[in-house]
Amino acid sequence: MTCAGCQAKVQSLLWKVDGVTKVLVDLPDETATVEMNKHVDTEVLQHALKDHPKYQLTENVATNHHAAMETAEEDSRTWFQTYKPILLIFAYITAVTAVVEFVNGEVDLSRWMEHFMAGFFLVFSFFKLLDLQGFADSYSTYDIIAKRWRPWGYLYAFIELGLGLAFLTGFNPALTNGVTFVVMSVSIVGVLQSVLNKRKIRCACLGAVFNLPMSTVTIIEDALMIIMSSIMLIALL
Repeated sequence: MTCAGCQAKVQSLLWKVDGVTKVLVDLPDETATVEMNKHVDTEVLQHALKDHPKYQLTENVATNHHAAMETAEEDSRTWFQTYKPILLIFAYITAVTAVVEFVNGEVDLSRWMEHFMAGFFLVFSFFKLLDLQGFADSYSTYDIIAKRWRPWGYLYAFIELGLGLAFLTGFNPALTNGVTFVVMSVSIVGVLQSVLNKRKIRCACLGAVFNLPMSTVTIIEDALMIIMSSIMLIALL
């Protein structure tokens, strides 16, 4: 492979193979990492590239064995072990925002939600920006917009960062909550489709950092932001 066009072409061809859930092509190393929800023979993947003979695909046995070991390790983890990172993140944000309310001397639900949502978006945008390309690659495998327009994955991370800053500073509450409601409502569609179809893929946001799978926990995250933004929009009416 010689350019980003080659990279995109190989990814799109392999992505069309039944059972393939994720394809990451490393241009400098000329390797393709393929994740699947059922076994797909290497010959089938090779066949997907048959109309483009300059792309030759061979199996890396060592990598394949390592991936199998990782899968076995993942399967042995308990629910709490799997989702411990995200539970700690939510506990941390909840505790910090609760302390803010305590210091203010009274609990204001609207203010608490603003601070909670600020913390949520700032923290999760941080993890996305740690590996922006990796997030965009993963996000494009299931998000209904990113599938059709890949730059949306890159833009989405900065939208979350902007929403975090907007909630933190109290910028135009109606606009901020409206954008949150729309963006998260669109985002949850792809998550619901993936979970309901039982696709075994990693969470685009935290999957690369903490090896978290896409699950109902991801749905709860998005739904929580939708519910909170809805409550705050109603309160502004």
